[in-house]
Amino acid sequence: MTGLMLMTCYSLIGRNFFDTALIGDFELTGVGAGAAIALFMPLCQFKRENIIVDFFTAKCSEATNFRLDRFGDLIMTLIFALLSWRCGLAAINAKETMGASMLLGFPDWIVFTSMCIPFGISAVIAAMQTLSSMDYQKAST
Repeated sequence: MTGLMLMTCYSLIGRNFFDTALIGDFELTGVGAGAAIALFMPLCQFKRENIIVDFFTAKCSEATNFRLDRFGDLIMTLIFALLSWRCGLAAINAKETMGASMLLGFPDWIVFTSMCIPFGISAVIAAMQTLSSMDYQKAST
């Protein structure tokens, strides 16, 4: 992400002050940001640092909140599994059709593969958290 930020700054300074452009900077920013977001998802899920809105459940019992959290983990498992599956299919399709970015010709299958694997790992983590009862045992003691 730091490299993307530096590249964007270089490109903006070049466009605004020196009338030169960095060809493909938008493509590289999109590819890099998409991959970075996907690569941070397993860590985010592992630490349970997704955004939680507990306005409606703040006054619920600990057992109810535990069950709701496990249900949320189940939903995250399904979402990450779906994202991983669809990114995998998109990677296969992009490889077969030789899809590439417009200006740089960067292969699309690399982008989809870089997202497919972390989403799959996130699905496994969320599935393990769905089946976990250790958190409840710690919380109830």
